[in-house]
Amino acid sequence: MSFTITKQRKTLLILASAMVLPALVLSINSRWSGHAHAQDAARQPAAQQRGEADRREISGITRQPTEAARAVLLDPNDTVVLLLDHQTGLLQTVKDVPPSEVRTNTMALVNIAQLAGAPVIMTASEPNGPNGPLIDELQELVDSGAQYVPRQGEISAWDNAEFVKAVEATGRKTLVIAGIWTSVCVNFPALQAKADGYKVYIVPDASGDPSVMASQITLNRAVQSGIIPVSTNVVLCEMQRTWNRPDAEKWAAIYGQIVPNYRAAMESYQRAQLAAKPQDAQPRSGSQ
Repeated sequence: MSFTITKQRKTLLILASAMVLPALVLSINSRWSGHAHAQDAARQPAAQQRGEADRREISGITRQPTEAARAVLLDPNDTVVLLLDHQTGLLQTVKDVPPSEVRTNTMALVNIAQLAGAPVIMTASEPNGPNGPLIDELQELVDSGAQYVPRQGEISAWDNAEFVKAVEATGRKTLVIAGIWTSVCVNFPALQAKADGYKVYIVPDASGDPSVMASQITLNRAVQSGIIPVSTNVVLCEMQRTWNRPDAEKWAAIYGQIVPNYRAAMESYQRAQLAAKPQDAQPRSGSQ
């Protein structure tokens, strides 16, 4: 009889242990997970925290978008512009976009970013080789203190530790990428950044490839991977968002930079407005 009771007690103890131990493990895991989340929040970059605060309201528009609607357009407070390998040697190989347009649109991206308050990070693969140094316009930015990250020969900028650190330091999760070649210097880091959780846009008309076919194949691969191709003009419009802003004239100047025909339209409008003024209100000849 006593043997039976002992056996039952042992059975009960085993059952109790089977019930208590998982609960204890779950409790420990829960506490550890909460502690880990708290540590992650503490490590969140200050820039990212500021960006989240800035995204609460878009000034100059009469209706604030829903979170879903906000997510489909570029947010200047969450965007970094990456200019990759706009080098003099590589530019000479570009056949899908006129090189003059690549240069113009690349500098337009710089102007857009500066007006919108978005960081610009530049890099070059091997400027001492046949790929050549950065084009003069970008070199002047480097010389004036703009952020430039040298690489150690890596073909993909996303394989360079210092470059990725520079991007991460911004605390931003949306990347607008342009460069030469589109199929390699743009698409490789775009694919890798997308895989690492970034929202990625590429700008083909501020980039270039050795052939039209190369760029078309690249765009197909990029889109299939969830990367978003846009034109320089689209970046401009999405970052500007409204003409109801005090710096509207500066934004208008960029339209004239990337769309020469639109610049002509603005000039004709300004002349028409001037002609409509009374003669005594018009500037004297030679004053313009």
